[in-house]
Amino acid sequence: MGTPFPGGRDLDRNFQQGERVGVLTAEPLGRVLDYLAPEGGCGTGDFVEVPLGPRRVPGVVWGRGEGGFDAARLRAVERVLDLPPMRAELRAFLQRAADYTMTPLPAMLRLATRAPGLGDAPAARRVFRLAGPAPNRLTDARARVVEALRAWGGSAVTLAELCEAAGVGASVVKGLAGMGVLVEEDAPRDLPWPPLDFTAPGRLAGDQIAAGDQLAVAVAADSYSATLLKGVTGSGKTEVYLEAVAECLRAGRQALVLLPEIALTADFLARVEARFGARPGEWHSGVTRTERRRLWRMAGEGGVGLVVGARSALFLPYQRLGLIVVDEEHDTSYKQEEGALYNARDMAVLRASIAGCPVVLASATPSLESWANVEAGKYHRIDLGSRFGTAELPEMRAIDMRGEKLSPNRFVSEPLVAAIRRRIPAGEQSLLFLNRRGYAPVTLCRACGHQVGCDQCDARMVEHRSQNRLVCHQCGATKPIPVVCPACGVAGKMAPVGPGVERLAEEVTTLFPEARVTILASDLFGSARALKAEIEQIAAGGADIIIGTQIVAKGHNFPLLTLVGVIDADLGLQGTDLRAAERTFQLMRQVAGRAGRAERSGVALLQTFQPDHPVIRAILGGDEEAFWRAEARERQAAGVPPFGRMAGIILSGPDLAPLFDFGNDLARRDEPLRRIGAQVFGPAPAPISRVRGRHRVRLLVKAANTAALQAALTEWAAAVRCPKGVRMAIDIDPQSFL
Repeated sequence: MGTPFPGGRDLDRNFQQGERVGVLTAEPLGRVLDYLAPEGGCGTGDFVEVPLGPRRVPGVVWGRGEGGFDAARLRAVERVLDLPPMRAELRAFLQRAADYTMTPLPAMLRLATRAPGLGDAPAARRVFRLAGPAPNRLTDARARVVEALRAWGGSAVTLAELCEAAGVGASVVKGLAGMGVLVEEDAPRDLPWPPLDFTAPGRLAGDQIAAGDQLAVAVAADSYSATLLKGVTGSGKTEVYLEAVAECLRAGRQALVLLPEIALTADFLARVEARFGARPGEWHSGVTRTERRRLWRMAGEGGVGLVVGARSALFLPYQRLGLIVVDEEHDTSYKQEEGALYNARDMAVLRASIAGCPVVLASATPSLESWANVEAGKYHRIDLGSRFGTAELPEMRAIDMRGEKLSPNRFVSEPLVAAIRRRIPAGEQSLLFLNRRGYAPVTLCRACGHQVGCDQCDARMVEHRSQNRLVCHQCGATKPIPVVCPACGVAGKMAPVGPGVERLAEEVTTLFPEARVTILASDLFGSARALKAEIEQIAAGGADIIIGTQIVAKGHNFPLLTLVGVIDADLGLQGTDLRAAERTFQLMRQVAGRAGRAERSGVALLQTFQPDHPVIRAILGGDEEAFWRAEARERQAAGVPPFGRMAGIILSGPDLAPLFDFGNDLARRDEPLRRIGAQVFGPAPAPISRVRGRHRVRLLVKAANTAALQAALTEWAAAVRCPKGVRMAIDIDPQSFL
């Protein structure tokens, strides 16, 4: 069976000049607008430019006009853009995604057209690239230009992009061109990517071979299927699903691999290049505007075979999509929490079902949703139970902190210190994991007990000693670290409380003055390229002790790393999040999985005050299926996801009282929800009750899996009007309850 939507333009829906057509724009109008077809006509799916007030905006012909507006007052489409029409498959996906997430359709179209200059005519552009090896002695500014070009893998870039990335003026770049270090040349826009060599054999062994064959068969079938690829950390899941990518390319179709973190792309791109002899297309925030435009166009024209990207790559206009892979499918980064609220994992399954292609969800610690879909027979499952080659899974042990006698402001136990000390002379690396950015999470006055908070948010400010500032992790506001208490006026009593990764690094440097210590935290790097460079340096042995937040748990491969120490294994068990146990289990297993991925065996030590907690016991015991079954029983008994449905209602505004008044009015008018058996909880203050100066109140709707939740929510919300200054957001399948 081929794709259900093989064509782009619907041939029976062509519109002649002057006919009424419906055009969807990305403007926040909430509906399709009527226009008249231009000279030469247009067709459904065509990208067009239309007048909107005094402006001209891009849009897509969505079908025949509705006809409820006087034709004499309609304006004509200005022009049809020189782009392949948006395929019926993508239009159907955007409509279904909008309906499911209750997102206005124009906002969904905005996700699918996020590339600059789409309406520009094809033309040459002036670009710069490295001419060859750079001189050893360059000024700092010139060296930054060279490093920026190297970070882009030798791609040619425009003058504006190069200046912005390197933080230099045009004269610096021109000077390097004059020296012969750079070549300045004209290059055509939007060239296709070099073809990938799908004939090169993969490096599979053991149970990888059968797994790769299964996925290749699914791709060859050219029809929808969903497969959970579950493999222990280091089992070679990437090489297995690259077999499916090879089969997809062999069939002349396009493949998409989603990654949860930009920092993972460097290692993955290297693997793709080693396997297929060329680099794939990249789509994420670290890619230049020029390359985003090029990839958007080439995806639609079939000029790129494999795309690797962040969640928004799901909305590219692929000409013939043949495979979607969601790597680390359990990762919460796949949920977009602002603007259009969607989960890219779930939307990947939706797009694959509409496109008629397989989707592979890969993880060592899958989400309970995917596990439950396997149990229900909706997904296939492939297991990789052992690590690739001679590598073995790390030994996992708990350090009972109740028996440790640590002095104040010490956070690393003696057993963990001893384990690190043994590894430094052996040339092995140690990783200390603490999921807290900054130096200390609280700044406290020891005279009056005042804790310094953000002026705009209901949140404590975090000390970042590297910046010598307090930082709000909700809105990004900063202020100097106070010497005098802002509450009681006493000087000299302000003190940091609790550890962050910077404070942990300070302790480790004192304990091991001879060691090379590095911190991996997203806020310490000015760009994705800088973070990737640091990860590559660590993998090459450039550090003895790595201290990191959850970014270190996301699929990195450090061959010399043999010890993982979790500083606070209890941290994620606090609070009322229904997924707290699941996320703690996943995070601990993923972090521990960084150890012993090469020839040397690994050990993971978990510092905990609750060694008998069921989740800690499950982490140490390694019986993952028992954990999932127990977690599933609890969720099923409570009727919560994945055995029930939820929607979060977030009200925000400058004043608190109107939010509660409006929330109570919503709760009283719950008849549409009661008809489907749903319950409404709240209103209640959000756990973080003020962000960026706006108060926040939440309601929660809970329903059975079979309930028509979106239709009931639409009717419910339509019965009320938001008061002035109040915003209402509806989050289907919420992942965060803050």
